[in-house]
Amino acid sequence: MENGQQGKKEGWEREVLEKLAFASLDESRKARRWGIIFKIFIGVYLIIVLLIMQSGSWGEKTLASRYTALVELDGEISAESNANADSIVKGLREAFEDKAAVGVILHANSPGGSPVQSAYIYDEILRLRKKYPDKLLYAVIGDVCASGCYYAVAAADKIYASPASIVGSIGVLMDGFGFVETMKKLGIERRLLTAGDNKGILDPFSPLDSKSRRHAQKMLDEIHVQFIDAVKQGRGAALKPNKEIFSGLFWSGTKAKELGLVDEYGSAGSVARDVIGAEEIVDYTVHENLFQRLAERFGTAMGRTVASELRLSGRGLR
Repeated sequence: MENGQQGKKEGWEREVLEKLAFASLDESRKARRWGIIFKIFIGVYLIIVLLIMQSGSWGEKTLASRYTALVELDGEISAESNANADSIVKGLREAFEDKAAVGVILHANSPGGSPVQSAYIYDEILRLRKKYPDKLLYAVIGDVCASGCYYAVAAADKIYASPASIVGSIGVLMDGFGFVETMKKLGIERRLLTAGDNKGILDPFSPLDSKSRRHAQKMLDEIHVQFIDAVKQGRGAALKPNKEIFSGLFWSGTKAKELGLVDEYGSAGSVARDVIGAEEIVDYTVHENLFQRLAERFGTAMGRTVASELRLSGRGLR
């Protein structure tokens, strides 16, 4: 009798446990199903957002018979930024090649950056102007176009700006910090081993000697001369005889116009409408592909991980 009651009790407990297990499994499946649906929704949402971001701010390429092509030069000019020379040049080439684009605007809003990247843009503008003599390129300055930015736009047929724009800074700099005295106070010893007498030049933890200073200054002067020659070639007789133009100073758009750094006042819209005669603007800016950027960053992260693992066995070379 007791064995029968014990069997019934165990059967009841087993049945309850099975129901609880199945209920838990069912809830887990539902949660996983909703999780998948939620992830799909987020994925679709992100794709839509990315597609919207990829669209141009000045309009899409259309089937209009004539329009003004525009390329944005926005932000610091460097190989890693959106304002890298490859992207700017690609946009300019496509704009010049399009027969429906009757004029090209390079809309510049940049504090400058790499002289190499700036020179690349400058040289390509001159090449395109020579190849397409009937299609003019107008540089339109936004808030600021200084240093390397002005280097690039100096090759344009004409330069427009706002009276309040910041223009100029035709100079070259190299900056850094020295920690020699700080290290002395902290009792830190710098141990630098090099192969090559000048490999450690401008090391921030070592004293700056006169030879290193002269070498760096000579290099800066050479790049400055290249900058000056480019501006003189691009602006020609429009430049006024004023030595301070190449001193590294910057000015308002009003003063820049007086000095010949700017031709006229105007915005991208007014230049398209009143100068080029094609009010419709089509954006030819090469926008960054976010999927490609993520893939590149993933690859970079993997490379850094491998490199860090390799460095465990010894110091890396620079």
